[in-house]
Amino acid sequence: EARPRRRAHLADGDHGGRLSSQERSVRLRRWYELMMENKEELARIITAENGKPLKEAQGEILYSASFLEWFAEEARRVYGDIIPASAKDRRILVLKQPVGVAAIITPWNFPSAMITRKVGAALAAGCTVVVKPAEDTPLSALALGELANQAGIPAGVYNVVPCSRQQTAAVGEVLCTDPLVAKISFTGSTATGKILLKHAAGTVKRVSMELGGHAPFIVFDSADVDRAVAGALASKYRNSGQTCVCTNRFLVQKGIHDKFVEKFAKAIERELHVGSGFDAKTTQGPLINEKAVEKVERHINDAVSQGAFIVTGGKRHSLGKNFFEPTLLSNVTTKMLCTQEETFGPLAPVIKFETEEEAIAIANAANVGLAGYFYSQDPAQIWRVAEQLEVGMVGVNEGILSSVESPFGGVKESGLGREGSKYGIDEYLEIKYVCFGGL
Repeated sequence: EARPRRRAHLADGDHGGRLSSQERSVRLRRWYELMMENKEELARIITAENGKPLKEAQGEILYSASFLEWFAEEARRVYGDIIPASAKDRRILVLKQPVGVAAIITPWNFPSAMITRKVGAALAAGCTVVVKPAEDTPLSALALGELANQAGIPAGVYNVVPCSRQQTAAVGEVLCTDPLVAKISFTGSTATGKILLKHAAGTVKRVSMELGGHAPFIVFDSADVDRAVAGALASKYRNSGQTCVCTNRFLVQKGIHDKFVEKFAKAIERELHVGSGFDAKTTQGPLINEKAVEKVERHINDAVSQGAFIVTGGKRHSLGKNFFEPTLLSNVTTKMLCTQEETFGPLAPVIKFETEEEAIAIANAANVGLAGYFYSQDPAQIWRVAEQLEVGMVGVNEGILSSVESPFGGVKESGLGREGSKYGIDEYLEIKYVCFGGL
């Protein structure tokens, strides 16, 4: 019985209507241009779907479009190799070819950028894609599909499969087990990622996994406190704390602790405004659903019951529904739930520490390692800590680190592979060795 063909792709050498690398580049570039022309409308779709403030949604669209621009340029830079052979009558060639059909499973917190970061790389490599967007945010994926069509991306290359919450697990299983699919790229929780990995193992698929984080944010005594507070505000409360690289644990050294907490609380009260994402002054929109609000409450109640203090916030916002006050906790210990699992909400717990070794031990105690941040003015300490933190991405005196040029991904149970950057396209390419003999 013939094995199902899982290598359907667009690349040079695929005789069913191939596109050259230049043609793929031109179409991706046009897709980018159409996103920029429609950026306001695309941003409003994001705010309507997931509640993030319109200014953040506009920022996401620019970030999202930049991946199409980047991979339009990378499409023409998939280089092979010629290796000197030990035998005189042989030549060793290395080709890079697209893996084939890629299933793309994306989350609700960045409903546009998480698609283009994956799809841009896949299409640049010459793969076709099936996108399953989060059940909360399918409209962004469909809007991108409309623009892809306008950009001349051939029919059947960018496919979207929206589904209900009830069908999500079943659809995910089909994508991961179908032998026609060669590659899975998933962004979401570690628990779901493990299930998908098990499904993908049956047909030994290529996988990229960008899973949960538990980011530490360490402030050492030598830090510039004002800069650390500004970085903390950006890193913690962007998208109401609902990003994979949001800080989840603040570790502040004893000598600077009280000053940092006081300034952080004032900055939260002064600069953060809860409200509708369509209101110009809003910096904090609603959480995605009731379940998310309940998790924040559970973490706060657990911490307070064990001796933590609420410095500011601490309860549902008067706007009701899924709105929650930006919250800061002090006197936090590593035994509390909020320091053991990812909150994914507007909660900042602060742990006091004494030595650098203690901070690194607490930071590295997690079984995940996506992003980590620290503030220090000591050059030797910066090298030591940057190298010792068990994470895939480190922000040194910087609270926002994502960019199209940088490799995004984690270590330990935060995932496999890297997205964006010059490395991102490798996730969608196979290396083929060709041996020419008898020369």
